[in-house]
Amino acid sequence: MFDIIKTQLEGGILVFPSILILLMVFAYLIFRIVHSLSSPSDKTGEEEFEQLLRDAGYSYDPSQDIFCARMDAWQRKYGYCRLYDEAAAPAGIIIDAEPVHFEYGGKRWMLEFWKGQYGLNTGCEIGVYNTEEPDFIIPNLFSGAFYKCVDNANRLMLEYTLYKNGNQLFQRKGKHWWLAGFKPGLFSEPSELTMRIQVVFHDAGMCRSFIRAMKRIGYKEHEIRTNGITAEFLFDKPHTPQPLSRTEETDWIIQRNNERLCDRFQEITRDCGNWPEKLSAILEEEPLLYEAVVNVGKTRKIFKAFEKLKSYL
Repeated sequence: MFDIIKTQLEGGILVFPSILILLMVFAYLIFRIVHSLSSPSDKTGEEEFEQLLRDAGYSYDPSQDIFCARMDAWQRKYGYCRLYDEAAAPAGIIIDAEPVHFEYGGKRWMLEFWKGQYGLNTGCEIGVYNTEEPDFIIPNLFSGAFYKCVDNANRLMLEYTLYKNGNQLFQRKGKHWWLAGFKPGLFSEPSELTMRIQVVFHDAGMCRSFIRAMKRIGYKEHEIRTNGITAEFLFDKPHTPQPLSRTEETDWIIQRNNERLCDRFQEITRDCGNWPEKLSAILEEEPLLYEAVVNVGKTRKIFKAFEKLKSYL
């Protein structure tokens, strides 16, 4: 049986049987794989981590250990409709949503605020949208408005601070169309989270229209501070109806899985010094958790409804 791996001399040339060549190639590949995993915190690891975030639409803020939405995030082309909020809970995202609709400059506008548990991340968002199109109806699927993410000229100066049970988690500020932030590995119930929000509008007329819309959905005048073009308020308990896909029973089941993911993440990464090390440890100990790490915030699953809507837009 050993004859198959003997070398042979033919015409003065040493010839290796094909099985031996395959074994040598396999050994080389194993060496390359082991070598690549043995140094996860080098420059290449950092670059790979940053590329993963860019592909997901985010960047990393090391000072607060949060993932932040990029200005050029791929999510921008998908706009907004109510179906996205309905798709969140089935995708493992349990968040409070507060859409505020108002009119300004011949367009219908919407600012929406979100806070809660995005799978492995505790986070929050502010999205700015508008449309000049009427509502549309797709039988057995959707009826209502489809909003576009605002262009650069219509971005607003946004600011928020996120608190959990009164303790500050992180804050963000910037002129944006989607000011989103997510803290990985932290578990929260949406009811534990509060956003202190400030929005600077284009002018006093826009600010007044927004504040009137806030009052229509149930905010009291004393709950909104304004200097004429700025509105500041607290987003705690939502005033608007929540998605039908959220129920007490299913929220509990999904949140227990999210809590388990966060606990496992903390357990695996507790001795890691940076994100490349964390990703390497997760790949080694629990590869199935890796997908939850790199799928930050609202994943592509949320926007699958867009494929059904785009032919009507």
